[in-house]
Amino acid sequence: MQSLTQVAVLLLAAVVLGRLARRLGMPPVVGELAAGVALAPLFSGPGPLLEDVGQLGVLLLVALTGAHLDLGLVRRRSGAVAAIGLVALVIPLAGGLAAGVAMAGWSPFAMFLGVAMCVSAIPVIAKTMADMDLLHRDVAHLTLASATVDDVFGWALFSLAAAGFGLGTVRALGGLVAVVLAAIVLRPLARHVLRAGGPAAFVVISFLSASATQALGLEAIFGAFVAGVMAGSCGEPGPVRLAPLRTVVMTVLAPLFFATAGLRMDLTTLAQPAVLVPALALLAIAVAGKLGGGYLGARLAGLRRPEAVAVGAGLNARGAVEVVIAGAALRLGAFTVPMYTTIIVIALVTSLMAPPILRAAMSRLAETPAELRRREDDLIASSS
Repeated sequence: MQSLTQVAVLLLAAVVLGRLARRLGMPPVVGELAAGVALAPLFSGPGPLLEDVGQLGVLLLVALTGAHLDLGLVRRRSGAVAAIGLVALVIPLAGGLAAGVAMAGWSPFAMFLGVAMCVSAIPVIAKTMADMDLLHRDVAHLTLASATVDDVFGWALFSLAAAGFGLGTVRALGGLVAVVLAAIVLRPLARHVLRAGGPAAFVVISFLSASATQALGLEAIFGAFVAGVMAGSCGEPGPVRLAPLRTVVMTVLAPLFFATAGLRMDLTTLAQPAVLVPALALLAIAVAGKLGGGYLGARLAGLRRPEAVAVGAGLNARGAVEVVIAGAALRLGAFTVPMYTTIIVIALVTSLMAPPILRAAMSRLAETPAELRRREDDLIASSS
């Protein structure tokens, strides 16, 4: 099948199944991955054009995710966010590392598995909260802020894990620090460039940052994430001006990336006990670590039980972020196809778990006066 035909067929299937998943109350990524799985018999594998488009899509998706992080919220609720974020990061990270070491010794595989267990998916969390009309609730704000902390550390650890293939740990850490310092130093210049260039400048800076981290032996995805965070902290170009770019990424490039990721899955491997048993164990570790870690951190921060359950359920949704990490691990040879398939399934299951648990927990929490005012403000803003 020709490359252009591949792109057209895969995108059509991803869009159709993504919309069907949304109608069924599931994240669109479920349908987009399913499109790849369904069409895999027709494809000999992703062609070079699909690979390139998918790479562009994932870089821009991660950059946009970074741009939408609310660092101000992290600062305003720093005490609670630190408690929740730290516990919800360390427990699943430790669980994933322990499982990885037990399966393959101390290795890049163990590092990638630990990172895959500890991340959250901010876009999935935000979309789930919005669909359930929860974005004005304090619990939603704390969950998103804590996920921000976890993902900042998660992407840094991810980059170090990837660097382990070609660089020593010391050099990798040096490159990591250099990237962060460069982002801080160049932030004033970036603000002016972004203000003048808008979405085009955002894309250029994201790609240049990705190229820089790649040159340092780190993952390009980490550079795109740092560029997005830097742009978001500048307040430029702003959500409104980025809306056209976000539309293209979310409706074309990201679905293609996830459908391409689905092409690499092999669900038949889960029929083998040697794959299914470890997969179920890893799913249990993932849920217990993140949902349990979020719950424990929230309780330590003084939240009530229903609030803590809601925070844990939100943080447990891994969605697109875990798909990206699994794809990178597969590309670098750290994951086999069965392990890659297992991690994708974990991403889907944890994302599907969030809505019912959130619904049950939030039904026990009455809205506070501050939350009611916030809802009214949101309604006024949306109608103006």
